Amino acid sequence: MKSVAGDSRIIRFGAFELDVHAGELRRQGLRIRLQEQPLRILQMLVSNPGELVSREELRAALWPSNSYLDFDQGLNRAINKLREALGDSAETPRFIETLAKRGYRFLHPMTNAVPEASIAVLPFLNLSTDPENELFADGMTEEIISTLSHIKNIHVVARTSSFSFKGKHLDLRSIGQQLNVRTILEGSVRRSGDRLRITSQLVNAEDGYHLWSQQYDREMADIFGIQEEIARSIAQTLEVTLDLEGKPLRGAGTENLEAFKLYVRGRSHFFQRPARLNAAVECLKNAVALDPHYALAWSGLADAYHMVGFYGLASPEHCMPQGKVAATRSIELDPLLAEAHTSLAVSHLLHEWDWSSAEREFLHSLGLKPHNALARAWYGLFYLQWAAGRFEEGLAQVRRAVQIDPLSASTRAVLVHAYLPIDPDRSVETALETLQTDLESYTARWGQITALNLLGRLAEAAAVGETVLRSFGRPLWVMASLARTYARLGKKSDSEALYMEFMWRAKREYLEPLWLGLAAFAAGKKDEAMRLVQHAHAIGVPTLLAGKYWPDFVEMREDPRFREILRSRGWA
Repeated sequence: MKSVAGDSRIIRFGAFELDVHAGELRRQGLRIRLQEQPLRILQMLVSNPGELVSREELRAALWPSNSYLDFDQGLNRAINKLREALGDSAETPRFIETLAKRGYRFLHPMTNAVPEASIAVLPFLNLSTDPENELFADGMTEEIISTLSHIKNIHVVARTSSFSFKGKHLDLRSIGQQLNVRTILEGSVRRSGDRLRITSQLVNAEDGYHLWSQQYDREMADIFGIQEEIARSIAQTLEVTLDLEGKPLRGAGTENLEAFKLYVRGRSHFFQRPARLNAAVECLKNAVALDPHYALAWSGLADAYHMVGFYGLASPEHCMPQGKVAATRSIELDPLLAEAHTSLAVSHLLHEWDWSSAEREFLHSLGLKPHNALARAWYGLFYLQWAAGRFEEGLAQVRRAVQIDPLSASTRAVLVHAYLPIDPDRSVETALETLQTDLESYTARWGQITALNLLGRLAEAAAVGETVLRSFGRPLWVMASLARTYARLGKKSDSEALYMEFMWRAKREYLEPLWLGLAAFAAGKKDEAMRLVQHAHAIGVPTLLAGKYWPDFVEMREDPRFREILRSRGWA
């Protein structure tokens, strides 16, 4: 059964808004008269945008005891009434599309329901003369976001989306609509020697009304206490109950301000992955060297090492074990740090292939910090989809991650991949939406290529791949997928040319053997392909986790040598 919007939600689309609690449809604030059945159909459709709501689901929800004849007549009448209210038509639908003999789909982009207690923390302004303090202001912002994210009853927009407004002067109502929040926290930091002046104000995004404001004049040593004070004041203003049993919202992390700045710089590099991952590792290594008890920096270092391996920037033997050490150290220092449990989950999954431990750690992390977009995206794609084959559950987790971090191109790129086993058409659409946020997201383009291949639109897939190679370097994953696309198009010489380029590059740099194997297979060199895949298996290439279900491997999975590797990795 498709979900139905919760009772406290107001859902906006175009000039309309649906107030579920009041049972009203309004256009530009004016109520539109609509009977109960059309209203409930609209509620089901907008609760599942872009997805098929089947006739059977509508019948079960709205006509459970009537005959099929009554249902058909009643449904057609209700849909017509609904279209009339929306100014829509079956022939040229803007809102409601008919899928013949199957059901209906809601088409229009929406502003999802705005949670009652919801907030975006905009980057604090650096009012100091020293530009080095810009990092300090960014760190303050990131720490406040993280602290608020531990409060389970507040919807907190993630860092990447909030920081997309850094340096921009936009109307708060526009920001609130883009981030789907009711309130926005703004602030500034002025540092002079060891003294700080921090101002912060919580604003209603709809009308700009100041709900709360405070100025703090403190010593530098008080910075972490200020962050918690701000978070508690926000919770109180939003009338959210804190059930912390006298414990702080989170530990101070570090008292070493240089380590703190290195952590902030390292995480900034991490969010520019894969290009800045090696820089992230260096910053975070230096942070834990300055403060070996800095649990959050150890977790950040673990994530950086794991992603170096995942993106194939180094052989897994040279980075994945270091990631496990860093994740373990982080948990030893702070067993209640949600980020540490996410880091350990990724190590279990991508390094040790211990699936049950990975899921346990992911769920523990999300229990500690439900608003962690990164944890939900990795749990949804890596574990639920790639490892467990639980595609719908995985998609739900990734969609939740996008709700938390709506303007993050990297999170949206994960959504592109999560749609692949369920709805390749939607995957293509999501890729195009993602590229509007970040034109240089080659992972979104890679997902687009994969979806187009699934749909049999091979020439389009090849054109996208060639664009990536011309514009964004020659990323391994895209080249390997393009080699397979060429093979399916009958362009054997083009597949062979890409494979030969791989072999030349592999003499000079590390290239993941799994994807070299895919290119070799596309070029018709099946024995060499299996040798490369077996080598990937031997050294523990993290992306082999996608081997069971990733579409590019469909032909290779027919080879008994590939199937044997999958069996040895735990798949039946």
